[in-house]
Amino acid sequence: MSELMSVAEELDAADALAAVRERFVLDDVTYLDGNSLGALPAHVPDRVADVVRRQWGELRIRSWDESGWWTAPERIGDRIAPLVGAAPGQIVVGDSTSVNVFKAVVAAVRMAGEDGPGRDEILVDASTFPTDGYVAESAARLTGCAVRAVTPAEVPAALGERTAAVLLNHADYRTGRLHDLPGLTAAVHAAGAYAVWDLCHSAGALPVGLDEHGVDLAVGCTYKYLNGGPGSPAFLYVRRDLQDRFDSPLPGWNSHAEPFGMRPGYAPASGAVRGRVGTPDILSMLALEASLDVWDGVSVEAVRAKSLALTDFFLRCVGEYVPDGRVASMTPDAHAERASQVALRCDDAGDVMRRLIGRGVVGDFRAPDVLRFGFTPLYVGFADVERAARLLAEVLAEGPAPAV
Repeated sequence: MSELMSVAEELDAADALAAVRERFVLDDVTYLDGNSLGALPAHVPDRVADVVRRQWGELRIRSWDESGWWTAPERIGDRIAPLVGAAPGQIVVGDSTSVNVFKAVVAAVRMAGEDGPGRDEILVDASTFPTDGYVAESAARLTGCAVRAVTPAEVPAALGERTAAVLLNHADYRTGRLHDLPGLTAAVHAAGAYAVWDLCHSAGALPVGLDEHGVDLAVGCTYKYLNGGPGSPAFLYVRRDLQDRFDSPLPGWNSHAEPFGMRPGYAPASGAVRGRVGTPDILSMLALEASLDVWDGVSVEAVRAKSLALTDFFLRCVGEYVPDGRVASMTPDAHAERASQVALRCDDAGDVMRRLIGRGVVGDFRAPDVLRFGFTPLYVGFADVERAARLLAEVLAEGPAPAV
């Protein structure tokens, strides 16, 4: 047994979250792609079967009241709230991340317009996931704004009297770099603008502190570190003191003050309910609600501590196993700048990942040359980390696959 295998055994034996792994459906595959799709919590299939067979099959329409379908978006939002540092009553679940980004950015620009004239620019993270950029462009066309792409580091200098809203990613999806949410939010506020944060790669992986840091609006997906299942609904956070001013560009009957009044004129409901639009997607929403049970007794702080330990150990193993010069880490060494993934630059990354998956280590590839490994502390152990680095080294030592 190698020294690093022994270290992995010791770390797993001391892992306070090790027992949580039993709450998931796992096999012999080393699964390091939870930053794209989280593993299935073991109890979810039975819960979903109940929703389908009893709530839908037997109770039918009565389930909107008797099974709590109608209140699910706010109820599940309140369960997500402590995982991102929010008090109850500020998060609503529903729609996709993209739809919620659109709601948040347009609402932010509208609030900036209420504050005073001349705010006609949206700053967007230049390294953002492409959809966020597309949505920002559409929101700008709708609101008469211009879009300017800047890196998060450039935001403080780019802010000015014209800035209405700033759309930023908490963690870079390619590199795993964690951006300074407290500092950047404070800078946006000092300029009189509104901060919209995309939490897709941080929610469920590390403390976010939405309330503590005064974030205005935030969105996040639930199928990554929250393990809600493929396409599970996203969430929208609206800070409590902004809720009466939240003017959604997508008003729907679900966000009406009297949803069953069927009035021709729109009157928004109070609170985070304003973020709702149409009929909730109940099947996926209640699968998400069930999946959140895996967090019972688990603190985000403990998850963050293990996340950093896992990524530290992976970088150590890669450094000792992988031939010199074969990969280069794109992920910051500093803990304060690292989310819960490690990205390695590699010339033949697509082929390397394909062969690595063939050996039972699942990460993913981002063009043109990035290997991504996501570490979900609820079910990833240190032996998984050591094995992944060891097999990566073996694949790399074999050289490029022969041309076909």
